[in-house]
Amino acid sequence: MDLGTANVLIYQDRRGVVLREPSVIAVDKNSGRVLQVGAAARNMLGRTPGNVVAIRPLRDGAISDYEMTERMLTQFFRKISRYSVVKPRVLVSVPSGITEVEERAVIQAATNAGARQVYLIEEPLAAALGAGLDITGPNGKMVVDIGGGTTDAAVLSMNGIVRSTSLKVAGDAFDEAIIYQLRRRYNLLVGQTTAEEIKMTVGTVFERPEPVTMVAKGRDLKTGLPRELEVSSDDTLEALRRPARQILDAIMEVLEQTPPELVADISEGDIVLTGGGSQIWGMKDLVEERTGIRARVADEAESCVALGCGKALKWISSMQEGTINLARKKLMEDA
Repeated sequence: MDLGTANVLIYQDRRGVVLREPSVIAVDKNSGRVLQVGAAARNMLGRTPGNVVAIRPLRDGAISDYEMTERMLTQFFRKISRYSVVKPRVLVSVPSGITEVEERAVIQAATNAGARQVYLIEEPLAAALGAGLDITGPNGKMVVDIGGGTTDAAVLSMNGIVRSTSLKVAGDAFDEAIIYQLRRRYNLLVGQTTAEEIKMTVGTVFERPEPVTMVAKGRDLKTGLPRELEVSSDDTLEALRRPARQILDAIMEVLEQTPPELVADISEGDIVLTGGGSQIWGMKDLVEERTGIRARVADEAESCVALGCGKALKWISSMQEGTINLARKKLMEDA
């Protein structure tokens, strides 16, 4: 399971990715009843009456509302194992910078939601497996996973993570930067859903040959009335400059801490970008310009972590419950 800040993806053995839903839950505050989860709940964000609250229970790659996360996962598990009487063993991806407290919260939430046993794997390792990278040999590989709440950059070799960093700047930070930019420059307030649409449609972190535009709707901060605005890719380029630079700084930090032999391996290959944030226009070009190393966006970038968790299922029997890393000894024996 890719337990992401923006989306939850679940891979089931022999079935592939069986669930892909936004990490949102809608609850009736008066009765406490869960009304909707996933896409249906996301459509309620910013549109609910007073007695209904639609929230995202995960922030910056960690659980911010434990009870709501547990209830959301319970609904997701029911969707994919409606007729199963056996509780599943679950492998959950987590950011490489997760704390022990956050680790325990993930394990407990998944267990209470219906998992028989819970195992953890670091997102960069899962992303590398899902992207099809061969990490069994001594040659260094680098993967950068830009998700909703966190960006994880890591160098991998010999089935393990050599150097890594986790940064709480990713897709959500891009959305917030767009909201701030439109508010500051045009006195227009847009919601998070609209900001995400702008990011996906005209968002860019590298200068485009031809600017593109779209019409966004929001509230005029001076009059309080609805207003439409034509937003261009140039607007988003200015807005996203700072979070993009922070991601590049994290990549450079990992490279600077990596042994020179592995850096040489990476420079002869490429830096692989995964996660939804990697698909913003120009991200690959920006990484190449800053590092001087060829970069590429992985196939099925948004699904790489979930697919990697699926590939790691064959080693689940050799893992200890709650383990952050896969059983390295077992992997090396299989190499």
